[in-house]
This record gives sequence, C-alpha cells and structure tokens, in this order.
Amino acid sequence: MIPQARKVRIAIFDVDGVLSDGGLHYAETGDAMKTFDVRDGMGMKMLQDSGVELAIITSRKAGSVRERAADLGIRHVQQGVGNKYTAFEVLLADLGLTPDQAAFLGDDLVDLPVLKRCGFAVTVSDAPAVLKRHADYVTRAAGGHGAAREFCEVILHNQGALSAQTARFLGAH
Repeated sequence: MIPQARKVRIAIFDVDGVLSDGGLHYAETGDAMKTFDVRDGMGMKMLQDSGVELAIITSRKAGSVRERAADLGIRHVQQGVGNKYTAFEVLLADLGLTPDQAAFLGDDLVDLPVLKRCGFAVTVSDAPAVLKRHADYVTRAAGGHGAAREFCEVILHNQGALSAQTARFLGAH
C-alpha cells in the first residue's frame, strides 16, 4: 500500500515520454505526430470514473494532445507551458485542491519541481535517475507503453477502487 495514493483527487500527466514514447514524428506539413497507448486511455477513464479528476500539463503544444484529451474527456489541459510548477499551483488553486491531493506522472528534468511538490510523485521506468530518486513510485512500464495505465491502477488499487472498475467488464457480454 502507498499511503500518498489514497489521498489523490487529481492525477496530472505530462505527455512526451509519459503518454507517448517521447519520439517526435513530423509530417510533411511540419505537424508533430504522437502515438498514444489505448490501454493507457482505458486506465485514465477508469480513474476518472472512480471520481479522480484528470489533467495534462505539457511543455510542447500539439493538436494531437488536444484531440486525445477530448477523446478521454480531460477538461484541464495546459500546453506550451514554460513553468510546470506555476501551472500546477494555478490548477490546484482553481480546483480548490492541495498539493497532497495531487498525483503527477512525469519523465524528465522539467517535471522535477512538480514531482517534488505533489502528494504522490511518479515517474516512468526509463526516466533519468534523479527523477527516480524523487519519486514515490517508479513504473515498471516505459513512457508511452503502459506507464500511464500502471499509474492509474496503482492509484485505483490504493483507493480500493480497482476491483469495482474492472468488475464492470467481467459481466459484460
């Protein structure tokens, strides 16, 4: 059991290296394309359905992120953020939440200020060692390859909601 995960009311995700594998693929038009893992999306929906709010805070700006967030019903999306710590503080203030009620999944140095401040700090298996030292949990999965799903399931498990979320699918025909 991870006590910090029990308090989580909002789960915040970085994008590149977390929801995607961090690779940047450019179309002939110059648009950056990203690949998202559908199972990560299912974990995010289960977390939402359990009552945990979702948010995205990312340094880069991409239409694909806006589209993915819309697909998942994520209302709090901040792109092109220069200072993630400030964005984190503003988001929590807007929602009336405290840092200990926030979980954050990040993968690189720009995420470190938020990881050090949030209640449940998580990084991906392929993150730099310094992030791992500041994380409450390090996923077994790599960014873009199930890390977000694992993050969601850890929170759900620690809140006693994972069984209820998976049970919905066991009786489906």
